[in-house]
Amino acid sequence: MKTISELHTHDHAPETEGRTIRWAHLYDALVGVMTLGNAKAIRQTTAAMAKIKAGDKVLDVGCGTGDLTFAAKAHAGVTGEVHGTDASPEMIEVAKGKAAQRGTQINFQVDLIEKMSFPDHYFDVVLSSLMMHHLPNNLKRQGLVEIRRVLKPGGRIVIVDFRRPNTFTEHILTAFLLHGGMQSGVQDLPTLMKEAGFSKIETGDVKFMMLGFARGEAK
Repeated sequence: MKTISELHTHDHAPETEGRTIRWAHLYDALVGVMTLGNAKAIRQTTAAMAKIKAGDKVLDVGCGTGDLTFAAKAHAGVTGEVHGTDASPEMIEVAKGKAAQRGTQINFQVDLIEKMSFPDHYFDVVLSSLMMHHLPNNLKRQGLVEIRRVLKPGGRIVIVDFRRPNTFTEHILTAFLLHGGMQSGVQDLPTLMKEAGFSKIETGDVKFMMLGFARGEAK
């Protein structure tokens, strides 16, 4: 049986219906502007919401340049096993560079949320931050089924993403954040999560501009 590291040797951009961000060298700067300097706090809040324990196996899906993945590793500790996946090779390259600079042991690899190459029931926690809104609904559904597959029974999923705007002011704020025209948001995920096999689902607002969360447990 192949090890996890042996399963992830590809570095090309796999085909997907989801949006793949290729300008990784600009990503951190843009997120910093969009979040009004709160990017680090958002990542730390997301990791804290997952109640990651020392020794946990954690997956950050759509990890981008890895900032949430590093926050998860701080909670999982040296005995924890943390992975970050993204469909963009450019994002993974930047994330690997950060890990090398920091001397942090994290496995970053190119992988798709809708077809992950991890074994069944492998992770204690799966995280997703500012990624789900890039996926069409059919891909969200497939991705949540895959997340359920790789989570242990009782394992936790935490998603932090943009809320669907409901008021004129929220529509203006969403447009300011370069996400105008959103037809669905994180508050619409519970139905898909329930269909995918999650329970104890809850949603709410995150204290940062136009962000919310959805979390649950794998049955």
